Amino acid sequence: MKRKALSKPQPVIDPEILAKAKLALESDRIKPIANCVVCSSPCAPNSTEGLCWVCRRLKISAWRDSEGQSASQE
Repeated sequence: MKRKALSKPQPVIDPEILAKAKLALESDRIKPIANCVVCSSPCAPNSTEGLCWVCRRLKISAWRDSEGQSASQE
């Protein structure tokens, strides 16, 4: 029994869309990384206040702690 010759597979993704996606990835790499205003490590990409992810979590944690203390004092 002979195997059938496989034809060249059709691309699943449109080449135009693939080219746009590659350009989007390149522009993300070129983007300069800002430094954290507290510890000077690279900033989290979604941080609006200029904090790295560690300092951002510490800030959120301290904010939650202070909210809990003010509620318990009342």
